[in-house]
Amino acid sequence: MNRVGGANHSKANSGKGEKTAEPSPGMGHQFGAFKGVFTPSILTILGVVMFLRFGWVLGNVGLPLTLLIVVMSCSITFLTALSMSALATNRRIEGGGAYFIISRSLGVEPGAAIGLPLFMAQALGIAFYIAGFSESLTDVFPHWDYRTVALGTLAVLTLIAILSADLALKTQFVVMAAIGVALVSFFLGSPVAPGAGVESAATAAAPRLQPFWVVFAVFFPAVTGIEAGISMSGDLKNPSRALPRGTLAAVLCGFLVYLLIPLFLFWFARTGDGQLDRQLLVDDLLIVSRVARWRHAVVAGIWAAALSSAMGAILGAPRTLQALARDRIVPSVFGRGYGSKNEPRMAMLFSTALALVGLVLGDLNLIAPILSMFFLTSYGLLNVSAGLEQLIRPPSWRPSFKVPWPLSVLGCLGCFAVMLMINAGATVIALVLVAAIYWGMKQRKLKARWGDIRRGLLMQAAQHAIYTLARIGIDERNWKPNILVLSGNPTRRWYLIELAGAISQDRGLLTVAAMVPEKTTSERRIGLEKRLADFLEKQQISGLAKVYGADKPLRGAVKLAVNYGFGPIKPNTLLIGETEHKENYRDFSELICAGWHNNLNMVVVREGETEQALAAGARIDVWWGGQQENLGFMLALAHLLTTSKGWRQGRMQLNTIVENEKAIAGTEEKLREYIAGIRVRAVPSVIVRCRDNLFEQIREHSQGADLVFLGIRHPEPDESVESYADYYAGLLRNTEGLPPAAMVMAAEKIDFSRIFTETAQG
Repeated sequence: MNRVGGANHSKANSGKGEKTAEPSPGMGHQFGAFKGVFTPSILTILGVVMFLRFGWVLGNVGLPLTLLIVVMSCSITFLTALSMSALATNRRIEGGGAYFIISRSLGVEPGAAIGLPLFMAQALGIAFYIAGFSESLTDVFPHWDYRTVALGTLAVLTLIAILSADLALKTQFVVMAAIGVALVSFFLGSPVAPGAGVESAATAAAPRLQPFWVVFAVFFPAVTGIEAGISMSGDLKNPSRALPRGTLAAVLCGFLVYLLIPLFLFWFARTGDGQLDRQLLVDDLLIVSRVARWRHAVVAGIWAAALSSAMGAILGAPRTLQALARDRIVPSVFGRGYGSKNEPRMAMLFSTALALVGLVLGDLNLIAPILSMFFLTSYGLLNVSAGLEQLIRPPSWRPSFKVPWPLSVLGCLGCFAVMLMINAGATVIALVLVAAIYWGMKQRKLKARWGDIRRGLLMQAAQHAIYTLARIGIDERNWKPNILVLSGNPTRRWYLIELAGAISQDRGLLTVAAMVPEKTTSERRIGLEKRLADFLEKQQISGLAKVYGADKPLRGAVKLAVNYGFGPIKPNTLLIGETEHKENYRDFSELICAGWHNNLNMVVVREGETEQALAAGARIDVWWGGQQENLGFMLALAHLLTTSKGWRQGRMQLNTIVENEKAIAGTEEKLREYIAGIRVRAVPSVIVRCRDNLFEQIREHSQGADLVFLGIRHPEPDESVESYADYYAGLLRNTEGLPPAAMVMAAEKIDFSRIFTETAQG
């Protein structure tokens, strides 16, 4: 089993033993909230959509609905930022950003399922931003070659990032200044006269206005910038302080700007009668630069926004890949850090190579919606992580930034709702890819060295279920087998475990127990339980393993059978192999009597006279001797057995013996009606008694059966264990020569016949 995570992230794994690596505090650039979080986040938020699509949004839906789109979009991002802040202040956030947070909360498999697509989105996002910059640049300078500009831009940005992330972030201050100047130029602008739009506007047909959700889908990517700050988490001096402050400040600042822009555009783009000139706004995608005081400043701002987004992706994608490599999700070569600042150069080169492929392919419109889905999926899981942590409230959940769980749940619902609104098909594709990666990680059986929320979530669900079951009790309609198998060495009596597993399947619970001497140390017992559990998993049997200490196995089995379990979650059926050693008859009978007095159903399995082990087969004989309780329990076990994989083609035969031939027709008709009423797949068989010893007839009739169910009587109220031991000895004599047999005693205080009749009537 692979293990992920470790103790030291700063050096390559060169020693013997298990390969582990994990970042230690103090590594990276030690950026603060402003340089490391606010700057990359706000520059990604105030991007090309703001400059090139805000007028189009306003023209399509009008001012009130534009403001509604802004509020809804920013609300989702704000709720996600709140959830991320709570997670960031609960533990040290190291390299990997959203991947690190999700994997340490939900587990390594969900983290990988999001981390890998998130890295791909970040890496190919580099190509998108550079493509946008190159297209706008070649529009201004038509004689420049688009591909040369794109590849040159990628090379320059990568070189800056490789030389120093600090230098890259310093260049972002220049970019932020350029965007600031562009916004000031816009806010100081003047109205544009109707008809003064793009040259083709006068001759173009009036555009068809797009519906609200289509416009919402176009605008929403403008507010998805918090990933840029989270991705730098490993290079922050104090992530738990910097991430909440920087991210929330960026979201609120972006929200303020996005509220002001449509208000100013509405003022600038009015017709002579004071109405909004929608034609102008929809036609002229550069309306922001057209109304600005200094148009060239806005063009420079567009370029700056595209370059800053590309730089944010260049810085973020390699750090996500580096974190994935150090958790053994991808090859460890990408986890190497260089220099005193732990620069992820190998990961950066691979990220650049992917971006290069995107630029060479050129048309990325087909995969663009899917990439957006991965960002939204990571937002949704960040909200899920915070909401579940707050709901479960384990002792380890002590964030200094507290967020009520309903807000996180609302943020999660908003994320997945937006995914469906943007592109339902892309949403399905993204979720299928995430599920496929999750399944692949499960097959690798990665074992993390950090605790995650899954155990706490299961404990919370188990706690609620146990309390509820204890309150409402058990009824026949919802009865399921909870089997305790006393198998001893599982390799010697494997047929017991196999039969119990076929009956319980995944519908009931199964515990396989073995006895060891009472003086066995707890460490050895734990080790034996682990080996037994591994053996069950290898044999594809879903069940628990229990090793119990007792010097006398049968006496110990009595104690275990009576005391094992928790509240209402305790065994209701004990399955055990027969004993033919006369010195054990008393202890064995004591076990059966204890089961009866403690409402524990008994199934005593006798393997048969042949050396062939009990195995799945085609015929199951159920013998009814008149006890209604045993009949219902036997039919329930036989029915469950016929629904298992090995016995699915089996035929159940319900047998009974009558005293004379006159009773055959009536008894057979009653059995047919009974079988039809309970709706089990069985055929009736009525036999006339011809021998004094009924077991001789049973033996003759059941030759060729693969499994025989027989009822055994329960102890009488004042019957001694010795007396029942005599009955057990006679039972063994009478069942000699039978095929494999399950001798059954129903002890639970429920009417097993109603398991079928209640369902049929209901």
